[in-house]
Amino acid sequence: ERHHFDLPLALRGSAFQITVWQALTRIPFGETCSYGQLAVASGYPGAARAVGRANATNRIPLVIPCHRVIGADGSLSGFSGGTHLKTKLLAFEAACTSKPTRIFLEISGAGSENRTRN
Repeated sequence: ERHHFDLPLALRGSAFQITVWQALTRIPFGETCSYGQLAVASGYPGAARAVGRANATNRIPLVIPCHRVIGADGSLSGFSGGTHLKTKLLAFEAACTSKPTRIFLEISGAGSENRTRN
């Protein structure tokens, strides 16, 4: 059961995009975070919209898991495969982890806190 891709990637994009994409790879399988949380974890607090745009330019969405990013209110927003596929991917990951979907609040270091989403 592979839950993480450990492929060497030659990412092409702006420094900002690459930083965001690298942060995306640290969101654990079966967990989610908001665009704002991803902006903070990327070192760009307040850049939630720019993070969303970086996600939209991600050309390998299963390897760089942009489907794990949700709205601050828990809503599912844009995904290149559509929100129906995003819903299926998140449900699949939650089922594989045998636990409720967790919202990953801090993806940049130890001491992260999680809250369960009903």
